[in-house]
Order: sequence, then C-alpha cells, then structure tokens
Amino acid sequence: MPGENLTREEARTRAELLSVTSYEVELDLRSAVGEGPASGPRTFRSLTTLRFTCAEPGASSFADLVAPSVASVTLNGRALDPAEVFDGTRVALDGLAAENTLVVDARCAYSRTGEGMHRFVDPEDGEVYLYTQYEPADARRVFTNFEQPDLKAPYRFRVQAPADWRVWSNGAGELTSGVWEFAETAPISTYITCVVAGPYHYVTDSYSRALPDGSTLEIPLGAMCRKGLAPYFDADDIFLVTKQGLDFFHENFDYPYPFGKYDQAFVPEYNLGAMENPGLVTFREEYIYRGKVTEASYERRANVILHEMAHMWFGDLVTMKWWDDLWLKESFADFMGAFSMVESTRHRNGWITFANNRKAWAYRADQLPSTHPITADIRDLQDAKLNFDGITYAKGASVLKQLVAYVGQDAFLEGARRYFKRHAYGNTTLGDLLSALAETSGRDMTGWAAAWLQTAGVNTLTPELTLSESKVAELAVRQEAAPSHPELRPHRVAIGLYRRENGALVRYARAEADVAGPRTVITELAGQDAPELVLVNDDDLTYCKIGFDATSLATLRAHLGDITDPLARALCWSALWGLTRDGLLPGREFIAIVLRFAGRESDIGVLQMLHSWARTTLAHYVAPARREETAAALGAGALKELRAAEPGSQHQLTWARFLATTAASAEELALVEGLLAGTESVEGLEVDQELRWAFLEPLVVDGRAGEKEIEAELARDHTASGKRHQVRLLASRPTEAVKAQVWAQVVESDELSNALVEASIDGFEQSSQRALIAPYAEKYFAAIARVWSERSIQIGMDIVRGLFPSLQDSAATLEQADTWLLQHPEVSQAARRLVAESRDDLARALRAQECDAKAG
Repeated sequence: MPGENLTREEARTRAELLSVTSYEVELDLRSAVGEGPASGPRTFRSLTTLRFTCAEPGASSFADLVAPSVASVTLNGRALDPAEVFDGTRVALDGLAAENTLVVDARCAYSRTGEGMHRFVDPEDGEVYLYTQYEPADARRVFTNFEQPDLKAPYRFRVQAPADWRVWSNGAGELTSGVWEFAETAPISTYITCVVAGPYHYVTDSYSRALPDGSTLEIPLGAMCRKGLAPYFDADDIFLVTKQGLDFFHENFDYPYPFGKYDQAFVPEYNLGAMENPGLVTFREEYIYRGKVTEASYERRANVILHEMAHMWFGDLVTMKWWDDLWLKESFADFMGAFSMVESTRHRNGWITFANNRKAWAYRADQLPSTHPITADIRDLQDAKLNFDGITYAKGASVLKQLVAYVGQDAFLEGARRYFKRHAYGNTTLGDLLSALAETSGRDMTGWAAAWLQTAGVNTLTPELTLSESKVAELAVRQEAAPSHPELRPHRVAIGLYRRENGALVRYARAEADVAGPRTVITELAGQDAPELVLVNDDDLTYCKIGFDATSLATLRAHLGDITDPLARALCWSALWGLTRDGLLPGREFIAIVLRFAGRESDIGVLQMLHSWARTTLAHYVAPARREETAAALGAGALKELRAAEPGSQHQLTWARFLATTAASAEELALVEGLLAGTESVEGLEVDQELRWAFLEPLVVDGRAGEKEIEAELARDHTASGKRHQVRLLASRPTEAVKAQVWAQVVESDELSNALVEASIDGFEQSSQRALIAPYAEKYFAAIARVWSERSIQIGMDIVRGLFPSLQDSAATLEQADTWLLQHPEVSQAARRLVAESRDDLARALRAQECDAKAG
C-alpha cells in the first residue's frame, strides 16, 4: 500500500486551494469479457475530464489516480508527459490557472479485492459482473479525481459495455448509440459515486408521495442481483421496506429525497454490508437468502436497507469535511436505521437487537487499546479505513439514542431538518450539527459533546443495595471507569426492581434518574419491597456496562429465563456476557446459564447471539483442561433443544444450525451425517442446500468427510455461494498438507479473490485444530509486515486480523505479539492497531481462562 495514503493536512491544503466545478467520466468496460492479457492485470480505459478552479493561480497541487498506466495528461490544453507527472498514485499539477481543465486518459485495473472496479466471474454460468466500491478512497482506482469528501462536484458518466449488458450509475441512464449516458448528479463526494454493470436480473417498482407544496414526488425504484440468484430474489419485500422507509424519512426529515431514482444492487464478493451511493445503493448479495432463514435475518436486512437510506440525508446530502467526523454519517445512520425500522416496518423488536447485538460490538471496541472518541483523530486514509468500527457505528448510535432522550425527539428531528436545509450539498463538522440541536432544544450541547463525543471508554454502573426489614433502605448506583479512560459521564438511566410472581420474574418498581459522579443515590426507590433483581439501565436508556449485586446475580443464575420482558432479558444476557469477557464470571458458568435458559428465549435474534457467544466462550474463555467436557455439554444441549423445538419453527432451524457448529459426540455427528444423507430426520426440519453445507462442515473438521464429499456437494450446488462453501470446507480439513496449502494461497499468493481469502481464513481457523495450526503463529509474525506492504488494505486487514494466532492462547503467543509491536515501529499504524487489538483479545481470553480454572 505504499504511496496510496493521503493525510488530513494534504487534504486540508488542497481544499483551501481548489474548488471542483464538474467531472465527466468515460469508461470502456468491454474488456471485462473475453480473454484477458497474457501478462499483467486486466484493464479498462478511463477518460476523465475534470474542471476546477484554483484560489492562487500559479500554485501546484495534485490529482489522485491509482492505475497501471496513463496514456496522456492534458492540463488547460497543454500536454504533460505522463512519465514525469504520474507516479502510480498521483498526477502532479503545476502552474495552475484560476480556471482549469484536466484530461487524463488512463488504463485502470479491474479488482479482485472488492476495491475500485470489482470483476466477478460467476462459476455457474461464466457470466461477468462488475460493480464499484470506493469508501473511503478507491474511486481513484476507476477515474482521476480529488479523493477527499469535501471537494464535492456534479458527475456525468458515460459507459461502454458489452452489448448484452445493462449499466447503472447514480443518475438515470439510457443507451444511446451503444453508449450508456447518465444524467448529471447533484454535487456529491467521490467515494459515493458508483457504477454497476453486467447481465444482472433487474426488477422495478415506483414510489409516489404528495409533498406539502402540492407537487408529487415520483421515485423510480429498482433492485438487482446476479441471474443465478434470481429464483431466490424476494424483491417485493425489499421494495416494501424501501417504501416504508421513504415514508418515514419524508415524514420526519421534511426534505424530499434529492437524488432522483433509487436502485439497490445486491452484488457478489462484497466487503461491506452495504454502501450508500445515492441513487444506486450496493449490498452484499448474502442478503438474498437461498434457503430458509429466521425472521432475524429479514430484520437485519431491513435495518441495513434503512441504514443506507438514512445516509441519503446524513452523509450524501450533507457530508463530513474529513473522516474525523465520520460519526456525522455512520452514527446517525446506525441510529436512524433502528429507529425507522421499529417505527415503520413489521420489525418492532429492533431495539432489542440493538441492545443485544450492536451494543455488544460497541462495548468490545470501547475496551480495546485502539478505542477512540466518537469524534476521532483521523490522520490519514489508513486511519479512516479502520475507523469504520464499533465506536463510530454502534457506540455513536447508542449515544444518539441518549441524545434523543436528552433533548426530546421533536427537538432532535427539528434540529436534523434545520441541519439538512442549512448545509444541503455541503460539508460540515461537529459544531454545525450541535448548533442546530442547541437551537431547537434550548440546551447547551458543548458539555454533552465533551462527555460523550470527545472522550473514549465505557462506564460500568452497578447497584449498591441496603435493606432494612425486607425493604429498600437505600439504593445507589456506583459508576466506574477503566484507569486508561477515567472519565465519569452523566447518564440518564432507569433502574428496575424485579421479583418473582407466579413463576415469572417481573418488574414492580421503576425510577428514572440522572447518574453522575462515582455514586448516586436513587431516592425514589427507598421504601420499596426488597427486590430479587436490580436492573440498572432498564429500558436501555444509556450506554454503559451493567453490574449486579450478589442477590441479583444469584437470581439470574437460577431464574433468568423467567424474566417476562424481552428487552430486560436481553440486557441481562448482554451484561452476563460482559462479565464473562471481563473474567468475572467463569466461562463454563456462562455456558451453563445459556444451556439452562436459551431454549426459552423468545427473541430469535437474541437466541442467535447467545449461540455465537457460547461458541466464543468455549473457544477462548473456558479453561483448556475443561474444554472437552464443556464442548460435550454444549453439543448435548444443542441436540436436546433441537429435538424439543417446535417442528418447522425458526427456533428449530436456529438450534439445528447451532448443532452443526457444536456436534462433537459420536451420536451428534451420526445424526448430522444422517440428516445430510437423508437416512435421519427431525420432524419439521427441512434440510435445504444452505443447511446441507452447515451439516457437512463438522464432518469435514472431524475428518469423517473429505475432498470427495465436498466436491460432491459442490456438484449439487455449482454456484458462487457453493464455491465459497467449498473453499472454506477444503481449508478446514484436519491435515498438515491442507493447512500448508491454505497458508500459501492466502499469505504467499494474491491469486484468490477477497471472498475466497475470507472463506479460506474461516476454514483454516478451527478451534478443534489448535495443535495442527500451532506452527503458523511464528510464520504469522514473520509475514505480516510484508503482507501489509504488498497487498491492498482490504486484503491486508483480512490477513492481519483473521490469521492472528488467537487459538494459540498462551503467554508465549502474547509475548510474540508484544515483541512484534516493539520491533516494528516503522510498520503502518493501521497494521499495528490490528495486531494490538488481537493481542488485547488474547490477553482478555487468558484472564477469562484463569477465572474459569479457579472455579474448579
């Protein structure tokens, strides 16, 4: 990745000097099909005409372009020598005039890493599909530009493509004389321009809304996927959520959708969940479900659809100046995605998922050594790439949820409306939004911002209960912070008191209070009957970790499943998970609680999260000497719950998938093998193709099945999805030769696409194969500096994060990580951050294992 970085200071200097008038981008994508070159990358022609002004005539600057070659560069009619002005990543621009026209004719490379213009060949039918993905700075891999968010401009794209293809971009397009011509866009940033091209299956619909001025807003809708996924493409549900979201945002934002059409493309080998390109949102195609899935999957997809839609206002219409204020779009989109989903769609339990899933991501990120304030210090593009994290998304959204409670929903939405109207098509910083919210709420936002946006770390709130004659004499909330981030914040919290009534654990008293400082007495609850459970942050009003007094913890151990309120139950599960990660609750005890009560969990998303946490606990937090017996208990529990689940239910499917990841005994593996072969059955359980792959995996990992069975399954499912499953399972085979081959393919070669790199790493890292992959710990630390310097940042991130030897959980591995960090100060801070985060996870695992071992 040398030479591809851009610093904040360089961007600031360029923005002070230049202003962009327009882009005209011509792409010739006909080279995507047919035979590729005998050597070198497959390329396409990119011709860019860039018009801009310069505040200081005679000054110098540069344009961004990452391309194998440049045929010509013309500045203001003057031909420049590409060999002199282009260094592979930048085009030097000297002697600028007040008004300038730059024309660059380049050969850009198709990507196999999901960055820039990604080219995918469908193994099922040989069809080629293209799409672009740029955030934060990969538009320069497709056309010449000024790659920073605050140099916005209108764009006009012209694209040549194979005759049987269709092409889409941000604006509406039509085919004219063999060229796709697209309408000029509104002023937008480089990273949200987009092109999708290929023989995609395309479905259309429309949205209509009467506006307050008496006019009617008409938005053409489209949705697309690969032809191979067309039989599974439930476009009707996608359009339903889309229309519900458009209704919600129009009702609440009072600013009509500003980008014309609204296409949504589900594309292969996508690195992200989705991307908010105005007029052409891109999603990973895994959101098109090939088999039976639970309602939680549809909720997750709806949330992503609405998250990206919120970006049309927060991020696309109004954009942060630099990546320091990434939260101005991502935190808001994450919050508004959940808010709009709960308010406007059938997925009414979205805040439960938010409390149990999104916040868990935030709590983990906020305890890493790389934690940062929500308004982060982003020095360069590599920093920006890594800051698409749990702090920016989930913590930021959690804090915004608090902010809505703090200023009031009406004031919050009115502040947003003023913000859009005041800064439409412009760029903003933190102060611009805070000033709008201060106006509408009448509150001073500076103190709130200082406490919540400009400091890092998560606080823990724990109840302190004093009883007198079976009554509450005093209930206080103790607030603590980590020594590394000692800030104690103001919290608006609800405290719930629970007791058992007729076999249920129900809330009988509640108080809301402002908690500030190390200890706050909750006077409103004095005199209440003694509780069996005190739940701090009931209703999930604030962002904090939850502690319990001894009585409450004992109640959860014995009666967690009796809590009738699903949100309260989810909060308790999340808190127990936090205690397990912190080495305060033995891992085996957490798994025992899961096995005791998960079968009674009504919320399917929470159940799936519990399964994920249980697997992580077994792999990393249970003492090594107790793993085998704990694995046996987990497998037996999964089998028991599968047999007990209602036939054909979502819970049955969820337990079947969990069994596929935990099967360890001969009985469990025999059942999985029989379900796969059709010689066994579980009433109501439909073993579709996706479930077949899931059942084959434990057999391969155990050595009961191998290449022959994997290839036979691929023959049944000769698709792109099947290919990813095949690669993952081939990498999971338990032999030294297999592991050596996978390592060579992923680390020593760049032949695999991004999706197959990910699949290979997933297969390589099997918790039951610790001894087999132990030799690769030393190889990892020897290779990662070179990998980071030679590979794209996305592949570098996948390898450095994915192959860290976390399964070699010993003090020796910890020492190896510390030594590498000490001896490689010259390696990019982004790469060092990934190693430091994984090192911290390993140290946490060792502390948790020690806690589990002491439990006897």
